[in-house]
Amino acid sequence: MFRTVSLLVLAVTVCALTGCATTRGDDGTSPPSVRLPPRHAGFDYQIGGAYPPPAGVRIVSRDRSDSPAPGLYNICYVNAFQAQPAERASWPRDLLLRDAHGGTVVDRDWDEALLDIGTPAKRERVARRVDRWIDDCARKGFDAVEPDNYDSYTRSRGLLTASDATAFITLLSRHAHARHLAVAQKNTSQLADQRRRAGLDFAVTEECGQYDECGVYAKAFADRVVDIEYTAGGLRKAVAGWGKRLSIVRRDRDVSTPGDSGYVRAVR
Repeated sequence: MFRTVSLLVLAVTVCALTGCATTRGDDGTSPPSVRLPPRHAGFDYQIGGAYPPPAGVRIVSRDRSDSPAPGLYNICYVNAFQAQPAERASWPRDLLLRDAHGGTVVDRDWDEALLDIGTPAKRERVARRVDRWIDDCARKGFDAVEPDNYDSYTRSRGLLTASDATAFITLLSRHAHARHLAVAQKNTSQLADQRRRAGLDFAVTEECGQYDECGVYAKAFADRVVDIEYTAGGLRKAVAGWGKRLSIVRRDRDVSTPGDSGYVRAVR
């Protein structure tokens, strides 16, 4: 008994000293096996390519093709709702969303085909593929997964609904939690009030300062929010309003790496 109690005290002490995040969500909805990101911590967004994190960074997000940064809280980026151009041909044709004329519905900003998550059967099939990517994130040692394009239904020309998106991300969350990964809500402030039902643990946002949305995410996720701004003005707004509560960084829109001509990273 004495040994058990001593080990418990030691674990609590180490956690307090190192500032590790609680394993359970602030509202008790996150499973106890999931580690959450620290609040208001140095953050870097590296989904365009991994590089040594700058001094002071404690949280980093990287593409699923990269490896975690040793000693940091690592988020694994997965494009879960859309097919990237290089991967489009590898998807079954019937899992690419099609309009009434049979044409593929595409996110024109990124030339990405939307995945068809409009029925339970199709959601299950798409999830099986994305789940394999989530498994890879877990095997590599990431702490969390960032399923991107949760808001793709808003670009579906009315063919998909918010309910479709929530039902699909719920499948991904269950699988990720079973692999001991936390799950980030990516953008989509209009569905922040569904985060408990969807099993979402924290938020990764783009330009919540620029678009005055940081408060929505801060409230829904108890300040466990990492935000990327892409303009100097957006960074100023985010830092002025939320710099003492959220994790905020400015990056260039291509999320390039140091040495590239367009590389930008700033925190104030």
